[in-house]
Amino acid sequence: MSIAALVVDDEPIARHAIVRLLRDDVDIEVLGECGDGASAVAAIRAHSPDLVFIDIQMPAMNGIDVVAAIGADRMPATVFVTAYEQYAVRAFEANAVDYLVKPFSRERFLATLRRVKARLAAGPAPASTRELLEALAALRPRDDWIERIPVRVDEHVVLVPVEDVVWIRASRNTVVLHLADRSHELRETMANLVARLDPRRFARVHRSAIVNVRRVQAIHPWFNGHHVVVMDTGQRLRMSRYQHESFLRLATLHAPGDARPDGS
Repeated sequence: MSIAALVVDDEPIARHAIVRLLRDDVDIEVLGECGDGASAVAAIRAHSPDLVFIDIQMPAMNGIDVVAAIGADRMPATVFVTAYEQYAVRAFEANAVDYLVKPFSRERFLATLRRVKARLAAGPAPASTRELLEALAALRPRDDWIERIPVRVDEHVVLVPVEDVVWIRASRNTVVLHLADRSHELRETMANLVARLDPRRFARVHRSAIVNVRRVQAIHPWFNGHHVVVMDTGQRLRMSRYQHESFLRLATLHAPGDARPDGS
């Protein structure tokens, strides 16, 4: 198995250390190194690597920005390199995303590489995009979350407070913001928007739906492990049975009832 790898880090010493370790593995072909986010985006688009080692903390364009620019659905297998404290490591572990914490040992690096190889050999995981976004969201500073979303209304731009958004629906390369009395369509991917929303206020209940936790009225059990989320506007949204973390977060705020969905 030949794996084409790209290494992205603004610190030359850290970057070269990863490259040296990769070159000791006969299965790895090092495509190159990037010292900033902009060149990383260009290299990923030009060379389509199988694997990217990327530092989260970089000036101007950090690792989170690189993922947003490429799109999580199109990102290669990714190993995050970080100097974050233990709380960030727990966020990675909870979301099953590979990571390396600086400084790391050779043994720790080789263990990560073994996991990456196993993941690549098994093929793409359907949940990997959601897990990647959730892990990235957990690492964003608290004051970095957007509070208002600019939307175009006729010839004007209106700033919609995020607390007014009841739920968000993905529609190919656009998203629809559903408010209590109207909706707005944005030419933005769900992946990019999710990465900028506070995960304590918005939770994914389905691959194509995110809800404002504060606007949830009830959660009703359905069948085969699914649930239905009822918003304060009366809108009913089916919750994927794989969204366990979202369900637990919502359940702490609203005790689920025993009513059945009306089929909407």
